[in-house]
Amino acid sequence: MSQRIFNFNAGPATLPLSVIKEIQSGLDNYKGCGMSVMEISHRSKWFDDIINDAIIRIKRLLNIGDEHEVLFMQGGASMQFAMIPMNFLKDNETADYINTGTWSTKAFKEAVIQGKKVIETASSEDRNFSYIPKELNLTADAAYVHITSNNTIKGTQWADFSDTKGVPVISDMSSDIFSRSFNIDKFGLVYAGAQKNMGPAGVTLAIIRKDMLEKIPDNLPSMLKYTTYADKNSMYNTPPCFAIYVVQLVMKWIEETIGGLSKMEELNRKKAAILYDFIDNNTLYKGTADLDSRSLMNVTFRLLSEDLEKKFIADATENGLGGLKGHRSVGGCRASIYNAMSIEGIERLVEFMGEFARKNG
Repeated sequence: MSQRIFNFNAGPATLPLSVIKEIQSGLDNYKGCGMSVMEISHRSKWFDDIINDAIIRIKRLLNIGDEHEVLFMQGGASMQFAMIPMNFLKDNETADYINTGTWSTKAFKEAVIQGKKVIETASSEDRNFSYIPKELNLTADAAYVHITSNNTIKGTQWADFSDTKGVPVISDMSSDIFSRSFNIDKFGLVYAGAQKNMGPAGVTLAIIRKDMLEKIPDNLPSMLKYTTYADKNSMYNTPPCFAIYVVQLVMKWIEETIGGLSKMEELNRKKAAILYDFIDNNTLYKGTADLDSRSLMNVTFRLLSEDLEKKFIADATENGLGGLKGHRSVGGCRASIYNAMSIEGIERLVEFMGEFARKNG
């Protein structure tokens, strides 16, 4: 194919084309140093500038003060599932988990494996995870409450974050961080794999409130303690340097090209509205998430039959619209419309969906 497709994959996902071109420009000789950005030492001034600029931009975008640490880690969100109870949940303490789908279920299981006392205080499993629970039934003295802010597989998202009466919120924000503004203050920890809205797979962002670091026991393996990363500016060992470099460029793109998170959110809401409005007004398609729980990032929908869905996905691919197949665990269709997906891409998708409905409706 001679040109780029519109990439609706759920992750690794589409990146801003301007960022990809900036990567290309310095790929063989980064800023005149005579080496590729993939070759420079993580102890060099060049990489020191990269990681520190990425941290500064993240703090500006999320309005983070000195009370939080910004960490770059490996292992994806899946490693965080195990690290969180390991670091923050003592044997005599309880933690609350809100179950809104596959990833929150996995986070809960990782705590159970360790013999930790965790309670599923709310769940939307009764209706196949098609909504965000309203009644949370939180434990008054819980060490933390864990949520998944956006559910890529089921297409649901927390519209806002409930009052937890002072209990720290820990949130997996892998698929919606930097897509909208939110108040970081109520979160003890926010973590996110990069491969949705930040960069390529391989690096995980953790934003941790400094008082949470005081809870961490000493008798944990070094690489499984958040203090290890906080004490060494994420460079206790060799970090995923290239992935962090791309994150830096994406943060620059959000700040300087888009105009910050409020502009990013405005654009994301516009994209989602165009697509959901079309789905709601065409009888061939049906959204799977409740109206008040719909994700701005992952639009999940079904057609009238599985055969039609297979044809839809195949025809879409032939028309330069990739990654529209739903997750293997649920089937159906899914358009992941992360930050880097353009309005043009949404309009092209809607145009194709209309044509497909006229031919197959």
